Amino acid sequence: MDARTTDQETSALVRVEGLHKSYGPNIKVLNGLDFTMRPGDRTVVIGPSGGGKSTLLRIMMGLEEIDSGSVTFDGKPYISSRGAGRKTDIDVRVRRSIGMVFQHYTLFPHLSIVQNLVLAPCKVNGERKAKATERAMALLERFGLKAKANAYPSQLSGGQKQRVAIARALMLDPKLMLFDEVTSALDPELVAEVEQVVLQLAKQSMPMMIVTHDMWFAKNIASRVLFCAGGVVVEDGPPEQVLGNPKETRTKEFIDRVFHIH
Repeated sequence: MDARTTDQETSALVRVEGLHKSYGPNIKVLNGLDFTMRPGDRTVVIGPSGGGKSTLLRIMMGLEEIDSGSVTFDGKPYISSRGAGRKTDIDVRVRRSIGMVFQHYTLFPHLSIVQNLVLAPCKVNGERKAKATERAMALLERFGLKAKANAYPSQLSGGQKQRVAIARALMLDPKLMLFDEVTSALDPELVAEVEQVVLQLAKQSMPMMIVTHDMWFAKNIASRVLFCAGGVVVEDGPPEQVLGNPKETRTKEFIDRVFHIH
């Protein structure tokens, strides 16, 4: 192992090795998936439906068991398998360093917007409500939502709900943000406002892993793109290469057919 390889090993924020995940005996979603993510990477994951993209994010968030493989995060063991049919080991302290925003917002409908934001810091971290509320209001102002602090989710547009969901994830000061198709449920005119918030985080060097079908978004935000198919990483590189001049035939066919990028 040369010095450069050693440096890459120690500087990895996320290291996924040999990840296997099945749903029952006949549905194999991840088939030995491997990749490394460096601090500051904005990794966009693309690929055909059923290729394991959303499953990967859910595993990263500790929401899915794995069959085998391991994930290390920030140099610490995070997720591992005890063997066939055995329980997955997840270090919950490491999991608290990761925030996730889902396609369908998952806001609590009976809580106001500011209450949605302060709940986790107070319950999980024991933060004083006054301090958490102050931070929440600052985030809402930053995202153009201060006037909606006392509104309820049902009173917000889809774009506003998604911005609130991002703010809520940031309340726990994550070291990595996961975004799973965060614009796919939105009307086209609302997509841009959510993408602008994510781009704002990117400018502040927030590491992120994004599953999206929006290629404009992918090109504008990614520092690297993973093309996943058949439960493995087929191609991994900068967006201009993977999206503009893919090396692998499988990637090129996918880009040409689905996104019409040449």
